[in-house]
Amino acid sequence: MSTSKLRILVPVKRVIDFAIKPRINKTQTGVETKGVKFSINPFCDIALEESIRIREGNKDLVEKIHAVSIGPTKAQDVLRVALAKGADTSTLIDVGEEEVEPLSVAKLLQKVVEKENSNLIILGKQAIDDDSNQTGQMLAGLLNWPQATNASKVEIDGDNVTVTREVDGGSDTLRAKLPLVITTDLRLNDPRYASLPNVMKAKKKPLEKLSASDLGIEITKRLETLKVEEPPVRQAGVKVESVDELISKLKDLKAI
Repeated sequence: MSTSKLRILVPVKRVIDFAIKPRINKTQTGVETKGVKFSINPFCDIALEESIRIREGNKDLVEKIHAVSIGPTKAQDVLRVALAKGADTSTLIDVGEEEVEPLSVAKLLQKVVEKENSNLIILGKQAIDDDSNQTGQMLAGLLNWPQATNASKVEIDGDNVTVTREVDGGSDTLRAKLPLVITTDLRLNDPRYASLPNVMKAKKKPLEKLSASDLGIEITKRLETLKVEEPPVRQAGVKVESVDELISKLKDLKAI
């Protein structure tokens, strides 16, 4: 059986740290980002960890792990973390403070895939800021590659990749040949921490900086946010002692 060397692309997104409760900004246009801790998106961290584990399981199998982030200049921080954890090279597509929708993200990633000659893309199933869960599927469509979403287990045997994914009734097993797009679920693995020596070494690893125009992509918005507000506070419930009292309360509320 022929075995292709894996050239893995791992997109990583800079998001507000998962431990922080988001607050709506004063203009009600989005979430407050000033003075807030940012970190690598948890699902992206899982995707990165999986790519590193694949290499650790068979060092001759993986040619390169390339991390890419689309975001502001500060997003190079999450790329440095990715490099410290085990990525070999990285690319920052600097879009400033502009929010990039999934289709534009997928188009940018398609260009990076072509540039890096990647044959396996492992990315988080969603980002915890916009929760879109669309980029992986759109990217697979643009590339015309098979896709396996919500992966809870990944096994590679030559050019064949077997992915187990969680579904409502239990688990679903898919098998496809490279090239392939995989999106990761929470239970796939537990990401490692970047050690301080590796953080220092990562400063010497390649970090290429590009703009969307360098890749020939124009970022267009298809959605307009009119207003962002907190959900209304729900009224406290009422305990009742009997069915008769429940019926009485429902009648008072004109529910029956």
